[in-house]
Amino acid sequence: MAKEETLDFEQKLQSAKATLEKLMSPDITLEKSVKAYEEGMKELQEAGKILEEAVIKIQEIKAS
Repeated sequence: MAKEETLDFEQKLQSAKATLEKLMSPDITLEKSVKAYEEGMKELQEAGKILEEAVIKIQEIKAS
């Protein structure tokens, strides 16, 4: 994983963690919780894509 990809990956994980904290708040409304959930899932999906790309690159390097 390139340094920029690592930062993006870490940032997305941090964002997803922050979203989880929002969802755990007893004061959050249903509307806000749905929106936070959607945002968190988007961040996790994007982080997953970055991770998949890194795995593919590693496999390519090993195959060389």
